Amino acid sequence: MIKAYFTGFLFLMGTLFLIAQNTIDVEINNFDSNKGVAFIGLYNSESSFLVEEYQGLEAEVRDKKVTLSFTDIPDGTYAISVFHDEDENGELTTNFIGIPKEAYGSSNNAPSNFGPPKWKDAKFEVRNGQTVKQKITL
Repeated sequence: MIKAYFTGFLFLMGTLFLIAQNTIDVEINNFDSNKGVAFIGLYNSESSFLVEEYQGLEAEVRDKKVTLSFTDIPDGTYAISVFHDEDENGELTTNFIGIPKEAYGSSNNAPSNFGPPKWKDAKFEVRNGQTVKQKITL
């Protein structure tokens, strides 16, 4: 009986190690200043992109750049969005017609011509225990 429990426990532990967990290393540069903070959102679907983060981080800007990692990320397709909250009001400040007044960017340096970046341009995949590097220029 104990042997059966022990064997089952070993099987379960082995299965957990086979589930690949990935890392996404992010370097964001070209901040205008070190004032304020950077808000970084990781999204895991087109429908949630720029609406609801899968994971979100806040980081201090140092030497006009930010370096951070998202860890233990399951296999899948993701995109990243970042903005520099210089005035520290907790949101992306825009002008009266909705054009951002604070610096922003996204994974793959997806363009934001005439509106926000598109999922198809910002998405990338992580699989099989990878460490993916994303370098974003604001």
